[in-house]
Amino acid sequence: MNVLETDNWCLLLPPEWLAEHEDDVVRIVDTDEVGELEITTLHKESGNVEGSELLAMAREESPEVMDWSSTTAGAFSGVHGCFDEDDAHICEWYISAGPILLYITYICDAENAAMDDAAITDILGTLVLGDQASSAS
Repeated sequence: MNVLETDNWCLLLPPEWLAEHEDDVVRIVDTDEVGELEITTLHKESGNVEGSELLAMAREESPEVMDWSSTTAGAFSGVHGCFDEDDAHICEWYISAGPILLYITYICDAENAAMDDAAITDILGTLVLGDQASSAS
């Protein structure tokens, strides 16, 4: 396992998954490039992100998702939902820990919809707050 670390969070990546950073977005793909996971980090200026804020944001920013479910991903919790659009299967997470909000998307061809589910669950299950975020809260 490889450690993927940002100032605000970190997680463990299996060796067959690769990550690249661009501004506040981390793009993660496996070597066969079946799907793509992107993690965008937002930092609340004061206080912690509340669950009601996550659900309101999810409903406003992602109206394509009909059903949001409560979820946990490592030390983070929030909501998760999926939808199909054109020939793509898309899953989104709005999760937080303390002042850190992560907007996560996973996209793949609709025909590969369930192929990476277990791997994505395992990867996101290792999420923890990074050192900078932990000391700021």
